Amino acid sequence: MPAEYNGTTGTADPGYSSGAHDLNVFYDTGHMTFLTIASALVLLMIPGVGFFYSGLARRKSALQLVLLSMLSAALISFQWFFWGYSLAFSRTGNAFLGDLTQFGLMKTLAEPNGSADLPDILFCLYQGMFAAITPALAIGAVTDRGRMLPALVFMFIWSTVVYDPIAYWTWNPNGWLNTLPTYDFAGGGPVHMSSGVCALAYSIMLGKRTGYSKNAGLPYRPHSVTNVVVGTVFLWFGWFGFNGGSALGMNLRAVMACVVTNLAASCGAITWILLDYRLEKKWSTIGFCSGAVAGLVAITPASGFVTPWAAVIIGVCGAVCCNFATKLKFLIGVDDALDIFAVHGIGGMVGNLLTGVFGTSTIADLDGQAHIPIGWIQHNWIQVGYQLAGICAVCGWSFVLSCLILFLMNLVPGLSLRVSAEDEDVGIDDCQLGEFAYDYVELTRHVADSAGHVSDPMSSSSSAANEKALPGIV
Repeated sequence: MPAEYNGTTGTADPGYSSGAHDLNVFYDTGHMTFLTIASALVLLMIPGVGFFYSGLARRKSALQLVLLSMLSAALISFQWFFWGYSLAFSRTGNAFLGDLTQFGLMKTLAEPNGSADLPDILFCLYQGMFAAITPALAIGAVTDRGRMLPALVFMFIWSTVVYDPIAYWTWNPNGWLNTLPTYDFAGGGPVHMSSGVCALAYSIMLGKRTGYSKNAGLPYRPHSVTNVVVGTVFLWFGWFGFNGGSALGMNLRAVMACVVTNLAASCGAITWILLDYRLEKKWSTIGFCSGAVAGLVAITPASGFVTPWAAVIIGVCGAVCCNFATKLKFLIGVDDALDIFAVHGIGGMVGNLLTGVFGTSTIADLDGQAHIPIGWIQHNWIQVGYQLAGICAVCGWSFVLSCLILFLMNLVPGLSLRVSAEDEDVGIDDCQLGEFAYDYVELTRHVADSAGHVSDPMSSSSSAANEKALPGIV
């Protein structure tokens, strides 16, 4: 058994302790191994987001979304080291925001944080992956029309003024949502609702893609369903670390979180594909993947609080609500190209509400700690009201601040959000990256299969030239 930590607690310090030369004696290597693996699983989700979004986008704008997801991992890892972790998880902040006592990860080493089973530095690593994936989820809103530099600047600012405060409210013991209390096990609010609402704000501020209104709001089909499937596999796999790791230790609560996560994803996938089948009488691969992600999003806040039978209900309800929410963009006239708000925003709301209905202390107690009654099934009737308060606070903060940041950025020379009409026609990969997801492979195949003249695929590197040679292929 690990020794009880005998150093300073409650304030930030390096974690060195009286009479201890080996700081490992305070921690169980099994817990640390589990959380390190969980951190790597969440990191794997970030390219999963990139592949998922890339497959849904047009071919000439596909590489940007993969690159932005990886840049989110790199940029926010620095932001988290610089001041993000301190703002979100410092021990001496007020009810709304942390302080800079752990700026630059100073005094961040072996003192417990988050759980008595975790040293501060490991908790920082794990939570940093959550911070990195959240802007990656939101930034898909730039699809087909957004510039790279403003997107990067926005991710850094947004993580600081939107994500970090919301994470503090929700998970820091001093945060006002935590003390209310609202229940959010793995990030329905800080990760999914905040990113979904942010994507809605970004889509509004960018405006519609060229040709959107002329094609009844459906100008382009996904260019690579295979990429969408690959992204879904990465996400589904990584979600075991996302939800299971949020137990902050290798215990039965972590195992149950993994079980309900897989179950909700499965039920969400089946539900969405059946909803699409009723309309077109075809089995949609995109529908399956969208439903799986919707189920995963919906179970995220509830995964440490609900039984398997409740996970079935949450997965089905999440998929149904997200499926119908994809029509909201037509009602409000917003070009949310990848339905990020519908899946992550609405899915997070549904999951947070149903946590207040189906959450039970019998599941929460599986981590070895005692918990008070949680949801309606334990007759805690006020909890749904608290969950609604959390939803309104998170969505309001994210939407208003996102719009404000984007509006001010767009006024700064060199930080205009959108590419020119000519660059949009050429394609984002060409005008912003100078690289292509597939280069000449797809062009060669299509030209070789055509009955017309076979041109030299090396004669031009621009997507515009490719589209002139192959009308309709984008």
